[in-house]
This record gives sequence, C-alpha cells and structure tokens, in this order.
Amino acid sequence: MYADNVIAIILGGGQGSRLYPLTAKRSKPAVPIAGKYRLVDIPLSNCINSNINRMFVLTQFNSASLNRHVKNTYNFSLFSRAFVDLLAAEQTMTNKSWFQGTADAVRQSMHHFLNHDFKYALILSGDQLYQMDFNQLIQKHEENKARITIATLPVRAEEGVEFGILKTDENSFITSFIEKPNAQEILNWKSDVSEAMQAEKRFYLASMGIYVFDRDLLVELMSDESTNDFGKEIIPQSIGKYPVLSYPFEGYWTDIGNIRSFYEANLGFTDPLPDFNLFDNKKKIYTNARILPTSKITDSRISDSVIADGCIIHAEKIEHSVVGIRSRIGKGSILKRTYMMGSDAYQSLKEIEINKDKILMGVGENCHIENAIIDKNCCIGNNVTLIGGTHLPNQENDLLVVSGGIIVVKKEVTLPHGYTLK
Repeated sequence: MYADNVIAIILGGGQGSRLYPLTAKRSKPAVPIAGKYRLVDIPLSNCINSNINRMFVLTQFNSASLNRHVKNTYNFSLFSRAFVDLLAAEQTMTNKSWFQGTADAVRQSMHHFLNHDFKYALILSGDQLYQMDFNQLIQKHEENKARITIATLPVRAEEGVEFGILKTDENSFITSFIEKPNAQEILNWKSDVSEAMQAEKRFYLASMGIYVFDRDLLVELMSDESTNDFGKEIIPQSIGKYPVLSYPFEGYWTDIGNIRSFYEANLGFTDPLPDFNLFDNKKKIYTNARILPTSKITDSRISDSVIADGCIIHAEKIEHSVVGIRSRIGKGSILKRTYMMGSDAYQSLKEIEINKDKILMGVGENCHIENAIIDKNCCIGNNVTLIGGTHLPNQENDLLVVSGGIIVVKKEVTLPHGYTLK
C-alpha cells in the first residue's frame, strides 16, 4: 500500500491569534469542535482512515491540553509501527529559536523524521475541516512521477484572495502560483474546472495547504535555511524547477482560520444533511473515548441541534446549536445559533451544596443566548442575555470578546446574574 511508505506531518500552527480568545489558553489544534472533538482529530482521523499510522504533530504554543488529548486518545498496539508523536519547538545546539514558519517547523524537526523509513512526506494543516482519502493523493503523486503534489480546491474569486492560487497545464502540473492575490489580480487566474464547479462560480484553484513531498527533495529543500514558509517561499520557488502536481479535490473543505469560519463550521453540523458527514462508517472521526453517561433532557424543545454526551438540559428551547460534553442548561433558557463547548468535569452534589450561593458551571435559568460561542468551563448566571449580531462592534473585556458580531465567552469565566449584552 502507498500508506506504508508515508509519514504524516501535521502543522499545529503558530499563536493562532485569529482564533483568539479560543487560543488564549490552548493551541489551535486543541480547540474543541462539534461538541466532542478537537481540531487535531480531523487530520489524524483522515490519516488513520487512509492507513497512514505514523504521524507527527508540530506545535509550540500552549501545548499542554493538546499533549493530554493526543496522549489519552491515540494509543496503538505495542506490536505495530503506528504512533502519534508531538514535537514542540525545542532549543538545540544548532538552533535556539522557535518555529519561524511552516517550512522552518519541518526543518527544525527533520532529525526526528529521518529516524524513520519513508518515501513520501505528507504535510497537513492542523486547523482544517475535511475528509480525504490520502491514498488517492499519494497514488496520483507516484503515477505522475511528481516531486511535490499540492491538493487544490476550486474557489470563488472573493474567497481566492485569502489563498495561494495556481494554474496548471493539460497534465495537471502547476505552471504558476500567486500567494493571496488582490481582487483585481485574481481575475487573471481562472482555470478549467468541472461543470459542477462552474455552476458554483468556483473558477480559481486554491492550495489547500496539503502537500506530498518526495523524501529526498524535502531533505534538499530543508537544507536552505533562508526559506521559512511553504506557501510563500518553498512552493513558488519549486514551480518550474521540479514537477509540481495539482491534485484536485471537490469535496467539503474549510479552513478554520478565524472566529467566523470556526462558528459557521460548527453550526454546519446542525444542518439536516451536513456537508461534513460525522456518520460515515468509512470516514470515522476519532477522539478521546470518554466514559460519559447519556444526555438527560427534560421539558425542552430542541430543533436542528447537536447534543453531545453527558449533558443535563432543562432549557426551554435550543435551536441550530451545538451543545458540547457535560453541558448543563437551566430551566427557561433559550439557545439559538450557539456553540456551547461544555465542561471538562462535573461539579459534585457536595460541591453544589457547598457553593449553592455561587453561580454553577453551565448556563443558568431564564437565559437568552444567540449568535455566540461559550468556551469550556464557563459559569453563566441566571437571567443572562447575550444577543450577538452585526449591530455589536468588535470589543473585548475580561469576560468576553465580540468578533464579527459573534459573542465569544472566554474559557472558565463567570458571567454574573442578569449580565446583558445585546
């Protein structure tokens, strides 16, 4: 199998400032998604489903929760070669700096990769949502005798300004590349795409940040310490010098780059037929196998929502919302278009009795919350009103952030009874 010759390298990203405050206390790959998973589960699950079982995750910011999650989740047989190793930026005798970019992260970690036999390096992002069979990608790379292969996605012009855009010849080899063209430049970068993509006006081939490199070429390219980034330097400099192949992909894919895209991706799971299928037996998403009770729901009206394990819900109404593990929602409360991440642990009956005058973990009674993200372990009092929308300016205080109209309640904060933002 192609997978036997592959190692996967998953880039955990930098500080993740565009996902702040969700990345204030955790690395980007550790951000909870869909109520029970972490972002890093997506590329790792795609690898496992493709029988690629030798994986490295590169990270450097706030990595403690990510370390715990990976350690507690991805355990393989002692008699197999399978592993998931976390590699944080480390000072060595030859390098005393943190990762300076995607390529520099790979360069600084090369000595770990080269301890293993592999023919191809599959380089992935840790903050994307998609399902892909990497064997097909590797097969196209090998059949076409490419040295580098880039997974590409047709996008609309207004989307393309955020990506690297490329053109190919009749054999799908990339002939030119531009990183984040402006609105005028991109109009000159139309490509021939399928009829389905034409109907959606997706004429521009965008790099998905998914790469396959021949091992020897990757070693050669990483020896040049003047280059720090794949998208801005390595890929443009390689086109015309090496055979660089485009692997077209037309399935669901989204880049979890900012609060808006993260919010919309999560609410997408509440659609009747979500673009990202969590119920596909052949494309399972793996995560920590928690031992949690079933959710208990009392006198609540729930529509178009996703409820994770271990919740205790007395809400009046929940609409188009994702409710994460161990969430508690009090009587009379309403959640609309909200992602509630849940809690890391339950409060015991004894704790509740001792702290009966304090605000408990979860959402209290008679709250009204719309267009919001509630991070983990929040304590929201009774009669709290949070109504997000474009009428709210971007702002931040000790309790929450408003970004593009979405209210984000910070991790582990307490909102007092009657708190209002609308």
